[in-house]
Amino acid sequence: MIYKHTQIGIAILVAFAAVAILMLVLRTIQPSWVDLVVVVTLAVLALVFGTLTVEVGASKVSCWFGFGLIRKEFSLMEIDEVSIVRNPWFYGWGIRLTPEGWMFNVSGFDAVQLHLASGKRFRIGTDEPQRLEAAIREGIATCSDNGET
Repeated sequence: MIYKHTQIGIAILVAFAAVAILMLVLRTIQPSWVDLVVVVTLAVLALVFGTLTVEVGASKVSCWFGFGLIRKEFSLMEIDEVSIVRNPWFYGWGIRLTPEGWMFNVSGFDAVQLHLASGKRFRIGTDEPQRLEAAIREGIATCSDNGET
């Protein structure tokens, strides 16, 4: 493995926690089963979308939210170019379709954009854009040197 990093989506987790606490406070004032359903749903969403892990291995780039239910993988050989980009605020967080292609992001505005041989692009949000870009470039070079296709 060349690189592995997990970014915690602090803003997402704080927002989920704030709503959950509000719902629990309201539940003590006027109990409702709906409040409990909302709190449980928020807890599940926090587990699924609270972190984004990116891994660059010998032959692929993988990224996944939370415990891995939602993931995406790219062969290093299908990546034509990689670049550091800055997302505008309105791109938001989570899974998004942007004018530049799909994006996975849990926090911040920095990302690494993959330009694929198919012409598609994919953005991976990260708090370590230089390290991630360097790892992907290293992986691409290693694959090329080994003659992998």
